[in-house]
Amino acid sequence: MVDADDAAGPKGPLDGISGSIGSQYTLLSMVVILFLSFSLYNAVELIVMVLLSFKRFRGLYFWSLLLSVVLGVIPYSVGFLLKFFTDTNVWISVTILTIGWWVMVTGQSLVLYSRLHLVLRDQRRLTHVLYMIFTSIIIFHLPTSILTYGSNAHSTTASRFIDGYNIMEKIQLTGFTIQEAIISGLYLYETARLLRLANNPQSHRRIQIQLIGINVLIIFMDLVLLGFEYASEYAVQTTLKGAVYSLKLKLEFAVLGKLVDFIRTNRDNSSAMPMGSSAGRYAGQGAGLPSTRADDPHFYGQSTATVMRPEPTNSSQEHLNIPSGIILAKTEFSTSIDKRDDVMLRLDDSD
Repeated sequence: MVDADDAAGPKGPLDGISGSIGSQYTLLSMVVILFLSFSLYNAVELIVMVLLSFKRFRGLYFWSLLLSVVLGVIPYSVGFLLKFFTDTNVWISVTILTIGWWVMVTGQSLVLYSRLHLVLRDQRRLTHVLYMIFTSIIIFHLPTSILTYGSNAHSTTASRFIDGYNIMEKIQLTGFTIQEAIISGLYLYETARLLRLANNPQSHRRIQIQLIGINVLIIFMDLVLLGFEYASEYAVQTTLKGAVYSLKLKLEFAVLGKLVDFIRTNRDNSSAMPMGSSAGRYAGQGAGLPSTRADDPHFYGQSTATVMRPEPTNSSQEHLNIPSGIILAKTEFSTSIDKRDDVMLRLDDSD
């Protein structure tokens, strides 16, 4: 590991990614260990919740959520524990935390994206969001990782890498914060439109307020991270980031539950209505919800439940792989209005 007293290398815990803490900074060490422990606790709890809640281990939402924890939050937190408090080889600890950082941050964006796909039907806008996520990988992840390794090298140029890293860290954190705010903003806008289509506006208004509150809290936590970053409190910011992202992932889990509860409530209220009514269309494309056929890249899984009537389903009817327990709901979507009407006519003829 690079010696913190090396004149050409790192100077201390606030000197960017190159620093170490050890036992020299008692209060700082306690704060950092507290944040990293909180991250690991949330990660383990979320893994248990996900594995016990989902009926099928498939779909973009499930895998992005699970991998963000298993290959994201956990190695990110463990990497900083090794780097700040042990004599582990610097390249091992930096590699572990860098892998965790990539998966944790981009995984969070993919979780937001997969959740957005539930309420946004415009494929062009969904594609633009996906392009934004992959572009951020090239613009933010790659340069930051190069500067991370350069800052920990035993060379006379390490100080230049440290200066570059401290600048790039502020840029990438700001960029990822803006990206997540954009995706969350789209989700809130489309969810508000969705809620306006349904009956019982008072109940749905309460759900809308809860969803807005959760998303505002997520954005607030990102702003707190930015505050520590621009205050050059590197050790606090990086370790708090793991705690914030683990908490954000748990809140995303709750957000999906609120949305599914709303869809389930509306489904139950509209199950007795004809398919041509606005309430009957809510569970399908008429409400702006996406198709979820098995060949859709954002397909969440299949179930055997029906929504509108108890007859057996066919290939034109697929279902979401929604977690069981507190957020269990099996919501049916039609692939197109024409196919749906055709199916209903055949069912009626068979009667």
